[in-house]
Amino acid sequence: MEDVRSVRMSPEEQNEFLGRGGTGVISFDTSGDGPPYTRPISYGYDAETGNFYFRLAVGPEDAGKKDLIDEDREISFVTYDETDRGWRSVIATGSLEEITKSALDSKVAEAMQRVKIPFVDVYDSHPLTLEFRFFRLIPDELTGQQQAGTGE
Repeated sequence: MEDVRSVRMSPEEQNEFLGRGGTGVISFDTSGDGPPYTRPISYGYDAETGNFYFRLAVGPEDAGKKDLIDEDREISFVTYDETDRGWRSVIATGSLEEITKSALDSKVAEAMQRVKIPFVDVYDSHPLTLEFRFFRLIPDELTGQQQAGTGE
């Protein structure tokens, strides 16, 4: 078995890895002993503020998902990549904050212009039947790891 060691990424390395956006996996804490609600997702990242932005889709059959995003629940977000230089990943945890038109301030609007949330079609329903809502994650904790020896 190959011995693959990891090292913590610096904030600069994390920002470079996250870029302006990409894809990852979001997990919502659920009540009781059930497993987390986990789904692939695209994200935008604003290095200036260190915040993540998500466009979540809720369809007519997604009552459980709607309940999860409407409640103040702890989430984890993970993004990962493997290249010829080795693997890298970043994990962010915290609570989502919905961005509504009425609550949109100039700083959030500026940050959303700096990010790029890829549109990835992973929906069970036709996109025209979905309600798209925007959320921000101001991480309580942000950690990055990379395969040892992959730093610049």
